Formats: sequence, structure tokens, C-alpha cells
Amino acid sequence: MGAVTGTTLLIYALIAVIALVILIAKFKLNPFITLVVVSIALGFAVGMPMGDIVKSFEAGVGGTLGHIALVIGLGTMLGKMMAESGGAERIALTLINFFGEKNVHWAMVVIAFIVGLPVFFEVGFVLLIPIAFNVAKRTNTSMILVGIPMVCGLSVVHGLIPPHPAALLAVQAYGADMGHTILYALIVGVPTAIIAGPLFAKLIDKHVKLPEVNPLAEQLTEEAATAKGNLPGFGITVLTILLPVFLMLIGSWADLIATPKTFANDVLKLIGNSVMALLIATLFSFYTFGKARGFTREMILKFTNECVAPTAIITLVVGAGGGFGRVLRDSGISTAIVDVATHANVSVLVLGWLVAVMIRIATGSATVAMTTAAGIVAPIAASVPGTRPELLVLTTGAGSLILSHVNDGGFWLVKEYFNMTVAQTFKTWSVAETIISVVALLFTLALATVV
Repeated sequence: MGAVTGTTLLIYALIAVIALVILIAKFKLNPFITLVVVSIALGFAVGMPMGDIVKSFEAGVGGTLGHIALVIGLGTMLGKMMAESGGAERIALTLINFFGEKNVHWAMVVIAFIVGLPVFFEVGFVLLIPIAFNVAKRTNTSMILVGIPMVCGLSVVHGLIPPHPAALLAVQAYGADMGHTILYALIVGVPTAIIAGPLFAKLIDKHVKLPEVNPLAEQLTEEAATAKGNLPGFGITVLTILLPVFLMLIGSWADLIATPKTFANDVLKLIGNSVMALLIATLFSFYTFGKARGFTREMILKFTNECVAPTAIITLVVGAGGGFGRVLRDSGISTAIVDVATHANVSVLVLGWLVAVMIRIATGSATVAMTTAAGIVAPIAASVPGTRPELLVLTTGAGSLILSHVNDGGFWLVKEYFNMTVAQTFKTWSVAETIISVVALLFTLALATVV
């Protein structure tokens, strides 16, 4: 059987995505099994060599899980310690007191924007989800009103603002000025996060009703073993939760703090690695949220063992989403999509957005979309005089966030933790991501007329 090319590839990709949604949403099949079956069927349909189909899928799962499995495991343990000690409750109560019960959705977008700056989306997500669960429980509001602003804050920072790795690579590829990029990213990112987060969440919350019981929320909002007056202090709780954030910032500034290639520089980069930073923070939490709160070693061991079980299926599904994305890449579908975007006769700023949009929809990864699109568009931009590279970083980043769907690990992370159906995840998370993408593009184009 010969390999399929051109438009036929795009049609097969579309059929695969529709099949996934129908099988999981309508026929209630296990998402992990469905992703495996559809990925293999797609590889077969487009004529990938049979020996390569499973290898491609496995490589995608491995590539995705290498990072995410460790992040979910460590982040969940840190979250569990925060929940058991009453730390998550302390932060929730402080935020509610400061912003007021009616404005908790604003509180969540603010905290996500701050925490999200140096950390990957997944890391920020697992750090903040226990707080979101606690805020929702305390104020008796839906997880959508609290959670969507949180994930939007994280997502905007992830796609638009250096020193995020993808944005950083785009800055280098386009030869943009770092300071200007950060300034423009904040001008565009703050109103974008507000529109897609609190404002959209308020609107969609009326139309999506979640189940009463969320097993993961119960794990991460255990009634604190301490009396209410005996919750851990706000300062020590914030220090513990922001420790990985500080360590990652130190890692990204390692070359400024210590001479490159020296032992000190290597140590700073090691502790600034997201997995190491989370590991150090989790160990630190065993003291601040554990021993200091009167928990024994046996109790801490029990907490950390208990909390990992519910994340097993999430980890598998996120990995399978990565496998599906890899099959799309290896089968040539991603390239076919990029060809469509590059042949569109549009301005360079819009082209950066379009190419990133196509790759994002095909591969599911914002990071892959942004870095690949920057590589494709940079030579074109260099030949067009008058293009502001800083704004090109923003339109490419905006495109990389559009329409998160079944081939994106983030889609399954939000679906499983929020306890939503696939259809509900599309209505909330996928729409919110698309709002971020389009609004950020429009704001950047508006900014281009001024700067």
C-alpha cells in the first residue's frame, strides 16, 4: 500500500480526530485504549510502514511521559501534603478574604499568572489544582468558575511570555529583543487572560454542570487534620508552593549568577530543572507540611502512597495523547498542514500565527507548534522589511495555543482533574484556548499599528 499524500492526509487526520471524539464521548470507551487504537488505525490508513506505526506511537508516549509522569507524580505528592496539612485551605481562605467570595475567579487568574511565569503549564497545573479545589469547596462555586481562569492564566504565560522555553526559542529564532518581547507580551497577555479566564468562565459556568463528586478533589481537599485555628502560616505555605518556582527562576538565570561551565553554574542549572525543583520542594514539604505539623513518617508515607493511585489513568491518557500527536507528525500530516498555511498569501505576523495554528491542531503540543513555526517563518520574516520580531514572537505564541483537543496532554489533564466529559472539556477548555489565541492575535495586530 503506497503512502497517502496531500489533501487525503488532511482528510484522514480529520476523520481520526472525529472518530476519537465520538468513541470517547458517545460510546464511552476508555480514552487510553481509544487513543491507542485510533493512532494505529490512522498510521495504517495513511500508509506508514507497518513496523513504524507502533514505534512512532511508543516514541510519542515516551517523549510526553518522560517529563509529565514525573511532574504529575511529584506535584500530586506536594499537593497532597499541602491539602493534609491545611496549607491549601490556608491559601484558599486568604485569597477568599482578600478578593471576596464573589471574585474568586479573579483571584485564580492572578495567582496562575504569577506562578506560571517560570514553570511549564503542567507544573503550574499540579501546583495550583489543590488550591483551586479548596477555593471551589469553600465558596461552594463550580470548578469551572475557579479552574478555567486558573488554566487560562497558566496558558497565556506558557504561550506568550519568555522565559518560557518555547517563547525563548522563538525570541532566538526571530532575533527579537528580550526586554521588548516581555513588555509587549504583558500588554497583550494580561487583557487576553482576563477575557478568556474570568469573563468567559462566568459566561460558560451557567451552561456546564459538573458531577457532585470529584474523586481527585476529595483526595486533594482532605479535611485538614488540624483545627481551623491551627492551619500552617500563610508565609510558610506560600514559600513551600513557590519554592519550585524560585528554583526554576534561579536555573534560568544560572549564566548571570555564575560563570557558564563551572561547577556552581551546573549546580544552579540542575536545581532549576523542573523535575529537580519539584523534588526538592516535595522533600521540603515533608518537613513544613509534615513533621512541623506533627505528622509521623508513617503518616507522610501513607499520604504520598494514597495520592498517586488516582493519577495513574491521567498519566496514561496524557501519554497516549502524545503518541497520537507523534503519529500525526511521523505520517507527514503535520507537514501537509504547514504547506497549506505557508502558501496562504498573508502578512508575516498573521503567517506566524497561521503556521503555529496548523501545527498545534496537528500535533497537540503548544511547544512543538511554537518552536517549529518559528523555524519555518523566521527565514520568510527576514526577507520582509519592517517586521517587528517581538510581535512575531507573540503572534506565533498565540497560534500555538489554539483549539486544544484530543491529541493534547493538557486537554486530558483538565478533563480528568475537573471531572468533565469530553464534550464539556471542548465547551470550556478548548473554547477558552481558542479565545486566548484569537484575542492575543487581535491585540498584537492592534499593537503593531502603534509601535
